[in-house]
Amino acid sequence: MRGLQAELPDYGGRAVLSFFFYLDVSPMAFDMKEVNERIARDSAFVDDLLDEIGRAVVGQRYMIERLLIGLLAAGHVLLEGVPGLAKTLTVSSLAGAIGTDFQRIQFTPDLLPADLLGTLVFNQQQGSFTIKKGPIFANIILADEINRAPAKVQSALLESMQERQVTIGETTFPLEEPFLVLATQNPIEQEGTYPLPEAQVDRFMMKIKVGYPTRNEELEIMRRMARTGENVTIRPVVTPAQILDARAVLNDLYIDERVEQYIVDLVMATREPARYRLADAVPLVAFGASPRATINLNLAARAHAFLEHRAYVTPEDVRSIAVDVLRHRIAITYEAEAEEVTSEDIIQRVLDTVEVP
Repeated sequence: MRGLQAELPDYGGRAVLSFFFYLDVSPMAFDMKEVNERIARDSAFVDDLLDEIGRAVVGQRYMIERLLIGLLAAGHVLLEGVPGLAKTLTVSSLAGAIGTDFQRIQFTPDLLPADLLGTLVFNQQQGSFTIKKGPIFANIILADEINRAPAKVQSALLESMQERQVTIGETTFPLEEPFLVLATQNPIEQEGTYPLPEAQVDRFMMKIKVGYPTRNEELEIMRRMARTGENVTIRPVVTPAQILDARAVLNDLYIDERVEQYIVDLVMATREPARYRLADAVPLVAFGASPRATINLNLAARAHAFLEHRAYVTPEDVRSIAVDVLRHRIAITYEAEAEEVTSEDIIQRVLDTVEVP
């Protein structure tokens, strides 16, 4: 056995992580230099991808990076924002830059599960049924205004989102990777909408809130988009195989045991706030985050580190994506609503209280 001491960079003026681990002198020994070189090499496409999407989308860096995290970590993303914030444009540009299949599905109250998944079609000449696949058989799915479809359509998505397969009749088809569901919903107009089932909401790795652009970004949007007959053509700069290779690289990122404990503490604090000096939050939380939150916090933190071209995960990676991973997994009570306390407020209390390693 031999030891290796590593000090990681400062974040916010202080060292956020110092770890000590042992390396076994064996072919399976952990080689930090080798992993660093591999991460630098395999994450080089990220900058090309961001630049290409930036040719069509002005600003919205936060949304783009979160979509990339979902893509790298194989996690679906729910986008919430008012109309006109380039959500559809960003998703279609992402698919174009990867050079993969893209389907936009407009969710409406009269949508049927067969319209999404496909159905059995009877062939009169042959006297048998044939399978006609639906638009779900694509790599990137944009479920536009997902909360406008009824529960039976929402439930049709569950199998594809979790098991990444679709069953039509008695036949089950695996979905081609990378497979990603990016759903949008409008936070303003709630007439004619259906609340998403908790089981489906929990299957989204992140829920991100898309905000307005800055004044300078708004000016650039006007100058670039207020032209008739001109469209930006997105070129494929990354292949689906590169995305799948990057997903495999995430497994090699180093995450210290104390960072893993920190992730678990954040999730546990949403379930048992009194144990973490958050007694005032007890009457505000109906139920906390599920184990999927723990898994997704780990995966999203790894993907965030990958975007930063790092071979290790810091607590800052966890904190930067914690709100997005947890906000839709915490149910607040009527008392919290009366006090105008949101799930984001509770998550911020947890982040401020749980000790950072």
